Amino acid sequence: LLTQKAESDSRIEVMPLQVKYPQGGEKQLIAATIGKEVPSGALPIATGAIVQNVATAYAVYEAVKFGKPLIERVMTITGPSVERPGNYLVALGTNLKAVIDVAGGVPADTGKIILGGPMMGKSAVQIDAPTIKGTSAVLMLPQSEAKRNKVEPCIRCASCVSACPMGLEPYLLSTLSRFEQWEEVEANKVMNCIECGCCSYICPSTRPLLDYIRLGKTTVGGIIRARQQK
Repeated sequence: LLTQKAESDSRIEVMPLQVKYPQGGEKQLIAATIGKEVPSGALPIATGAIVQNVATAYAVYEAVKFGKPLIERVMTITGPSVERPGNYLVALGTNLKAVIDVAGGVPADTGKIILGGPMMGKSAVQIDAPTIKGTSAVLMLPQSEAKRNKVEPCIRCASCVSACPMGLEPYLLSTLSRFEQWEEVEANKVMNCIECGCCSYICPSTRPLLDYIRLGKTTVGGIIRARQQK
């Protein structure tokens, strides 16, 4: 349908891409569409590209065309036991619990409520809170899917290395972060991590790789900012 709609405009090219995670990441999209790689530490504009998702592009259109500010967004409410899962247009500031109630409420078997998707989302401490512009989804997982398996020793399989879309070594970054070797963490390009969670997902030993990498990324980011201010 998009290809048909764009046929009359030579400035637009629709490029269907392989469905794989995390294909929607801006760095992955740039590589797949124009064949350029965003340099380490740089922004997409360094490749001559600007990446906008559909919701942002539409919000800009409404702002320019109708003078409408960003007052609402589409949210996904989902989970295996959710009564009425779907995409809902929600006014910003609406109480999360009220939105969940529209989808049938919190299922009785819920063990964890995640704000965001299953790979990059974070567990909610409470749902008596307002929605904001970054609230993209609410995922309610049953107890059977909400707990982590026992952490086992690393078996040196390198599955996390193969799975990393940024070409990093997650097992190494995780270990260095765990032992607070911040200089080594920075040297191994932790800031290039897009926190997609592929490493933790693929790990046969169910090691919390991303947890430690996030810690390392946050700490190194603070060190870099402090260094730049001197």
